[in-house]
Amino acid sequence: MSLNKVIIIGNVGKDPTVKYFDSGNAVANFPVATNERGYSLPNGTEVPERTEWHDIVASRDRAQFVEKYVRKGSSVYIEGKIRTRNYDDQSGVKHYITEIYADRIEFYSSGKRPNGAGEGGSATSATPPAQAAVQEAPIEPPVGDPADDLPF
Repeated sequence: MSLNKVIIIGNVGKDPTVKYFDSGNAVANFPVATNERGYSLPNGTEVPERTEWHDIVASRDRAQFVEKYVRKGSSVYIEGKIRTRNYDDQSGVKHYITEIYADRIEFYSSGKRPNGAGEGGSATSATPPAQAAVQEAPIEPPVGDPADDLPF
């Protein structure tokens, strides 16, 4: 048995490029950055922050979602699989490209809502961010609510 699954939470590095084919299918490409915090070792050595760039490929309805809503700086949650391809350039040198083929793309929010607005949305539902469900704090039932008397 084997499994090829990747989860990335990061920020989009530039506006996506979308290509449409004669068949009507679309493919979107865009980079996403993930960061690892810097830290200090017990011996005093400083390990700097590290940024890793990931090339994302989205197709079909996910590409259309990306084209409409994803922009440079968007925080995104991506599930997909890693694929590596290679090619030979004009001088015969072999180049390898590692990409993440997205199966699911959503806007990501840490729970903080800047300026009273939140991000939401998903490529699996293709719902515009303004209409998508936003994660909010649980609502406390009013005191004396008959639902409180339920036995479970």
